[in-house]
Amino acid sequence: MDKLFAGSELADIAARVEAGERLSFEDGLRLYQSTDLLTVGHLADLVRRRKNGDRVYFIVNRHINHTNICINRCKLCAFGREKDDPGAYRLSLDEVEAKARQCRGNTISEIHIVGGLNPELKLDYYLEMLQRVRKAAPGVIIQSFTAVEVDYLARIHDLPVQEVLRRLQEAGLDSLPGGGAEIFARRVRDRICEQKISGERWLEVHEAAHRIGMRTNATMLYGHIETIEERLEHLIQLRELQDRTGGFLTFITFPFLPKNTGMEDWPLSRTTGYDDLKTLAISRLMLDNFDHIKAFWIMLTPKIAQISLSFGVDDLDGTVVEEQIMHDAGAETDQYMPVAQMVRLIKDAGRIPVQRDTLYNVVREGF
Repeated sequence: MDKLFAGSELADIAARVEAGERLSFEDGLRLYQSTDLLTVGHLADLVRRRKNGDRVYFIVNRHINHTNICINRCKLCAFGREKDDPGAYRLSLDEVEAKARQCRGNTISEIHIVGGLNPELKLDYYLEMLQRVRKAAPGVIIQSFTAVEVDYLARIHDLPVQEVLRRLQEAGLDSLPGGGAEIFARRVRDRICEQKISGERWLEVHEAAHRIGMRTNATMLYGHIETIEERLEHLIQLRELQDRTGGFLTFITFPFLPKNTGMEDWPLSRTTGYDDLKTLAISRLMLDNFDHIKAFWIMLTPKIAQISLSFGVDDLDGTVVEEQIMHDAGAETDQYMPVAQMVRLIKDAGRIPVQRDTLYNVVREGF
């Protein structure tokens, strides 16, 4: 065992990490209970280096939020609106196509489309949207529609989820984002998003996507009413699905932002940088079968995201452009990060910037 960990309360866990052994729920609980953040971070960094060396990935992407009208109106969400609410909107297919067309010639490799559950929008709208986006931005990977949206389309059309996914895939969909996972625990969902699909259903949708060859992302929203035990149960359920399918590309943590949500007046406080870094590091340690851990700078801030590169993180997401959902909830970061700024963040941390596409194919290296 590395002499660095001799005498540490985490020495036995460190030995298992160094040996490449899987950590248990109890190990994760001890990591969360430890105040030795630097040791937890160092262990996560060992795993990061083992998997990715000093490469740090980012993508040049563009977000499109096609509607904020949503029948669920989850307490955790600041984005959703009723149809007649001030600020409610729905983009026409022409408007979505125009936004996609802006990607031409801009080295953008991913278009990310998510929105609310708008009862006026049926499957045909989504299929035509994908076809138009594919035509407007040929060669760009389309990562769109959360498991919540896919399940909604299946329910309103009385179709199996796998059939909905197959039709979306044929129209141009390449990958599902990880939104809607929140915390899988029923206790939590009953309080913060009671109308949203269950954690079990979220996992079923992603497993169905994996079964037809679609790669997807996984996420966790933390820092609200969940317990540490519920965070760990969430991670282990993701790990178990990854064991079965190998379909997840990356894992992303989202610290909860309460502004303008139905939880704004609850006795909650925003997560600290300490909790953000520890959660990312423990995610890296628990999710041994995930190749990548992403720090979403939009919510964490670029500075915390940069520090996280020493706490197990190997991906800083992307340039983004026009993100609405997190900013409605109080994200104070910019909605766009130029490539030059992303490269500088990575280089200043002593890492090697690698521009990727959604599937982690290298677009450019050697900045």
